[in-house]
Amino acid sequence: QTDEVFLEAQIQNITTSPMFMEKVSLEPSMMYNVAELNTIDKAGESESTFGSRTYLQPMDTRQYLYCLKPKQEFAEKAGVIKGVTVIGKLDIVWKTNLGERGRLQTSQLQRMAPGYGDVRLSLETIPDTVNLEEPFDITCKITNCSERTMDLVLEMCNTNSIHWCGVSGRQLGKLHPSSSLHLALTLLSSVQGLQSVSGLRLTDTFLKRTYEYDDIAQVCVVSSEVKQN
Repeated sequence: QTDEVFLEAQIQNITTSPMFMEKVSLEPSMMYNVAELNTIDKAGESESTFGSRTYLQPMDTRQYLYCLKPKQEFAEKAGVIKGVTVIGKLDIVWKTNLGERGRLQTSQLQRMAPGYGDVRLSLETIPDTVNLEEPFDITCKITNCSERTMDLVLEMCNTNSIHWCGVSGRQLGKLHPSSSLHLALTLLSSVQGLQSVSGLRLTDTFLKRTYEYDDIAQVCVVSSEVKQN
């Protein structure tokens, strides 16, 4: 799970003449930083994904892509970025073939942030490729998104391909509202190929409520000979 937001903006020239696109930018809200994904690096220089064509022909459409990430002070606060949030507004500037300039600013764009429930589990680190039947480590982040203190117990359930190492039923202790803890876990896979990491269970002993986490991530499992080669 990630708090990144990808925004795709489609802009179409519905006039009867070519249009010079001077600027298409996203002004993020105070909660986000933005990265434009409309350029590629070639020989150390930044080049537009649209090439050298700066004109938008009649009825043609362009797609602009942006990635928004929550600022650190907001990302660290569980529950802040949820529900309907404002992500920013688009600022579009163009010129007609006669030199007339136009500008359009959209209203504030909104998104519905996903609901994570009372407890959010996200992966901090996981290897891309691991050896068959050899233990590997992952790091999880557990966040209390509720408004009450929880007393958590971790259970690890094996699947047909994923086997957890360590003692299940581990006491994690009390976790206060909007607080997080990091958890290092070890597991191994008995099946080659792309395997899904599943089988984590968190139980809040206060309410006797269990939260299930399956398909947390995927990892590529290869034989040790393949990885060494």
